[in-house]
Amino acid sequence: MTDADALLAPAPATDGGDVGIVRPQDFVCKETFKFDCGAEIPEFTLRYETYGQLNAARTNAIYICHALSGDHHCAGRHSAEDRKPGWWDNIIGPGKPFDTDKYFVICANCLGGCRGSTGPISPNPRSGKRYNLDFPALTIRDMVRAHARLVDHLGVRSLAAVVGGSMGGMMAIQWAIDFPGKVRGVIGLATTARQSAQAIAFNAVGRSAIMQDPAWNQGDYPPDAGPNVGLAVARMMAHITYLSNKSLDSKFGRAKRGQASLPAGTNSGDAAGHFGVEFEVESYLQHQGQSFVNRFDANTYLYFTKALDRFDLHGPDGRLDDAFKAMTARALVVGFTSDWLFPKEQNQEIAQAMLRAGCRATYAEVTSDLGHDSFLLNSPELYALLRAFLAAEKA
Repeated sequence: MTDADALLAPAPATDGGDVGIVRPQDFVCKETFKFDCGAEIPEFTLRYETYGQLNAARTNAIYICHALSGDHHCAGRHSAEDRKPGWWDNIIGPGKPFDTDKYFVICANCLGGCRGSTGPISPNPRSGKRYNLDFPALTIRDMVRAHARLVDHLGVRSLAAVVGGSMGGMMAIQWAIDFPGKVRGVIGLATTARQSAQAIAFNAVGRSAIMQDPAWNQGDYPPDAGPNVGLAVARMMAHITYLSNKSLDSKFGRAKRGQASLPAGTNSGDAAGHFGVEFEVESYLQHQGQSFVNRFDANTYLYFTKALDRFDLHGPDGRLDDAFKAMTARALVVGFTSDWLFPKEQNQEIAQAMLRAGCRATYAEVTSDLGHDSFLLNSPELYALLRAFLAAEKA
């Protein structure tokens, strides 16, 4: 594993066992799905994984909502040779915070995604061609309503908790708002009730990088020749917002790649060498951009980031409290001290509005130097909060 991989690799399991080999499954919904924008698609597929067993009462399920760049594979491995476990393997498994000896854990790739769920790269049943930009405008609420159909398909009567970080936190909270009779607990991590102008601006620049890549071709590109340069640049820039200055500085500082990074002749007109990758942090970001291109679709990135930008739980008068009037679930909202993308104050605002609306809500703050992505990484403090929240339902 390279240093670049190691910085954001899932933390090793230290307090429980693994779920082992898992196999993705596909839920194919043949019923028409109507989006918030009014458009419809005749059917859709959600790719998902489950861990643990549903109890006889069908009430022990935990639903995991992934972040923008995540997918359905959040625990275990797909084969014995698979070196990389699911993205939240440190939290899901026997004896872990989401204990699969007690809970039935579900995670699905979102509607609009590119990892097996129906999205822009999927064929439109009506035309036989890829949707591309004919895919309907997508909202966080659309994603949640599609996931709700999966939960019903699995026979789950009620959810012990819906959990997510970042975009996943938005979905988790939307779940509790839209399905109060189905959700008993909601956990939002490093999330927000609406993005700041700065967060919207970062997404806008990322979309611009993609759409100005000639290979984007108005969203109509072949599977093996998309706007890879634009997508990589979008990912590189976004990835910076997921970290913190302190985490980057402690990992890379001003370390250079070695003498080879400044070849002979650099100072005598070799512009390519002069502007090449010199610092280790540059190499890390290039690695992140390239690995993202290998697993993600550019149009999905456009749709997901626009859904993030448009998400807003505040009412027309700017009040947030009214969004939670029908919510019956207990709530835990967690902010992280070094998160500057969705800062702790935005998480605190959600919990305060829930309390004013009469909900049972708790705000907790985790000290971390790792930035927005802190919820993905090794954090005994976070683990303790998750365990305590789930245990409190039985107290």
